[in-house]
Amino acid sequence: MKALAIGLMSGTSMDGLDICLAEFEKQDKWTFQILKAETIPYSEDWENKLRNSIHLSAEDLLELHSEYGFYLGRQVKKFIHKHQLENISLIASHGHTIFHQPKRKFTLQIGDGRAIKLETGLPVIYDFRSQDVLMNGNGAPLVPIGDELLFSEYNACLNLGGFSNISLHSDGKRIAFDIAPVNIVLNHLAQQINKSFDENGALAQKGEINEALLNDLNTLDFYQHSHPKSLGIEWCNKHIFPALKNIEILDALATFTEHTAQQIANVINKNNIKDILITGGGAYNSFLIEKIRSKTQAEVIIPKKEIIDYKEALIFAFMGVLKVNNEVNVLSSATGSSYDHCSGVIA
Repeated sequence: MKALAIGLMSGTSMDGLDICLAEFEKQDKWTFQILKAETIPYSEDWENKLRNSIHLSAEDLLELHSEYGFYLGRQVKKFIHKHQLENISLIASHGHTIFHQPKRKFTLQIGDGRAIKLETGLPVIYDFRSQDVLMNGNGAPLVPIGDELLFSEYNACLNLGGFSNISLHSDGKRIAFDIAPVNIVLNHLAQQINKSFDENGALAQKGEINEALLNDLNTLDFYQHSHPKSLGIEWCNKHIFPALKNIEILDALATFTEHTAQQIANVINKNNIKDILITGGGAYNSFLIEKIRSKTQAEVIIPKKEIIDYKEALIFAFMGVLKVNNEVNVLSSATGSSYDHCSGVIA
């Protein structure tokens, strides 16, 4: 069985829209090949709209849900035209997360899949998280199904995006959970001194670690809980940003980078992980990567650029393929839902 699918991913770090075309084939097991991929940077207007969407009224948020769906559709249409693509089976869209409160039984990723379908004329699978939240799950992380079926040669997979999340085998099943914020905080700090992000961790390297702040961060309640667990912007607004308010920016960057490295290393060491594949924008933060390496014995593997940049978009494309074939695409051992299930809405 073969399928050609496009995956769309927009992360909390607001880097832009990731578009990934991949071919999937199932014989004894699933294999994949990334054929084309690119990131469309958000215009200042779109970045502001997405960043401020959490404050919108219900009516304005519904309008943005439609508007962003048409935007996604237009970007995919351009991508298809640019690369002269044919025979695409489906588009799978993660959308852009606005709210994520699984304890209150809701999560919201905007970007109406029906609008994407109207723009492209292709089948679209979207809203992958809501069903899991309704089933008492965290609605996250969803990527472990791809780690299990496409990247099983690694002991563990770590994504360093807006938040860090890990998936690994434990007691014969794959577990996964969010570890700590990463780029959602580091980018926020860098932007206060007119940098879009802390390239290679160079700014953090210049700062000094504030031990009192580091201790406050490390003793936050979330880190004491066992999996499954997930993080959202609301948690950062409540616990992280206020704690960083009166700290000099370079020192805040140094301290938060150290905090993130410590939390990630704690998880690696606690689970006796031998090798770990690291992807996401944070994989380019060489200062953070070296800090993680220095705190653990595990072999840290940084793959080729297309996997670093597009693994999440790739796996959402894969989840779409699994959905149309009515196969499990969400693991309850990762999200905490009642049972493994097949999630997503087909437009």
